Amino acid sequence: MREVPLPGGYTNAGHVTRIGDTVRRPTRSTTPATKALLEHLERVGFDGAPRFLGIDDRRREILSFVPGGAAIDPLPEWAFTDAALVSVAEILRRYHDAVASFDPTPYTWPQAVPAAFRDRLVAHNDPNLDNVIFDGGRAVALVDFDLASPACAAWDAACAARLWAPLRAEHDIPAPLHGRTLARLRLFADAYGLPARDRSRLVDALVHTHDWCYGVVRMAVAAGHGPFTDMWHQGGARRAARTRAWLAAHGAEMREALGVS
Repeated sequence: MREVPLPGGYTNAGHVTRIGDTVRRPTRSTTPATKALLEHLERVGFDGAPRFLGIDDRRREILSFVPGGAAIDPLPEWAFTDAALVSVAEILRRYHDAVASFDPTPYTWPQAVPAAFRDRLVAHNDPNLDNVIFDGGRAVALVDFDLASPACAAWDAACAARLWAPLRAEHDIPAPLHGRTLARLRLFADAYGLPARDRSRLVDALVHTHDWCYGVVRMAVAAGHGPFTDMWHQGGARRAARTRAWLAAHGAEMREALGVS
């Protein structure tokens, strides 16, 4: 069958393809952990992730293709809707419920999250707009588990809310969402069903999730990764600095929006 490149993302840009009803992705040292994780999700009946189908003759992962589309540039209008945000929170909660019974200890995982936010729950860690598959304007699956590793629910919720609310300087927010960041943060937490303790922990985690994410980016740039290097030097570094400053300055407002002290 014809091999078709799939768009989106930076890490494996140009190296993820579709062949029929399968997706081929580069293997990594942590592929055994990803395999075990996806097989667990299949066993417990979670339908919001691809299935791990094996390794092909070019030493690439074979995953099932998930029908639908991701929010990639130029962002479609549905990506800004509250319904899309709610559905991301709901599928993240479903994923956390499904993965709670998975034992991560026998496996090697990617870069660890800070110890204060690390427990046995394997977080997705990268619920970026291009890593959530939508159908009919609602999230139906999480993809790209390359950065998944032990963390906690509040950490993963912080990763998602930071990207989807989004939590950043208004200069860097799509025009349809101006002035709605804090309301959408509350909407996300309510849709997930996040308890008060984890709402406070979510705010605590935000700057750390930002630093962890951009630590991954900086390592890629230092290693000469082309797509990340281009993004970083074409405004990415400045946007990252603005976002970190905004997160550090608005903790009190975010706690108030979430109804915690």
